[in-house]
Amino acid sequence: MTATARPSVLVFAGLDPSGGAGIAADIEAIAAQGAHALPVVTALTVQDNNRVHGVEPVDPALLLRQAQALAQAVPIGAVKLGIPGSGANAAAIAQVITRLRAADPSLPVVLDPVLASGHGDALVRGDAVAALRPLLALATLVVPNLPEAQALEPVACPHRLVTGGHADGARVVNRWHGPHGTREWSWPRLPGQFHGSGCTLAAAIAGQLALGRPMETALDLAQRYCHQALEQAYAIAPGQLIPNRHPWTERTA
Repeated sequence: MTATARPSVLVFAGLDPSGGAGIAADIEAIAAQGAHALPVVTALTVQDNNRVHGVEPVDPALLLRQAQALAQAVPIGAVKLGIPGSGANAAAIAQVITRLRAADPSLPVVLDPVLASGHGDALVRGDAVAALRPLLALATLVVPNLPEAQALEPVACPHRLVTGGHADGARVVNRWHGPHGTREWSWPRLPGQFHGSGCTLAAAIAGQLALGRPMETALDLAQRYCHQALEQAYAIAPGQLIPNRHPWTERTA
């Protein structure tokens, strides 16, 4: 029997014990694209499907050791970044990406710049914007929501996909700002609130890029997947729903 190879995505994100966001969401969303996640936990959190009650960053030296062991053994097709947990962890992650880029200058890096939970709970020790600066400088694509995009301006990375879930209206408009202009995608606004929707989208994009998709194709397929995951979301308790990130196959019209 010959095993089928899958491209790998190196993931840096926090551990959400509710299983709705963070590393758990990333692993599921990346697998659903047909890629494999290499999860490096940046922080342990105390949270449920609605609120974050505490964040404990991991030791940056441990984070470095985990990432270096993986990078030495496994070809990295893309990197997906969630919360760094601390400024020290962000600096360590930037060091890892710089080393990977020395070997592969075109390595795609997708950053989900989470500044706070949906209820405004802090997810990083200290200044969240300051912690993200070394990672913003290395990102190929940043996927902020509208409040995050405003807080992080100006962002000089090659690509931005600004999601419109925080705006009003019957449709959600996501806008891609790339080196050759802007494109919009419009999706029906779904009822309810969702835990881990941003993680799901950013991780799916990273998975598609690891498969070798061009940026526009990766953005299109990942958004379709994410919308389907939200359409089929399920409840584990009152409050925010969990996206259903089951394996997904591209469908043709």
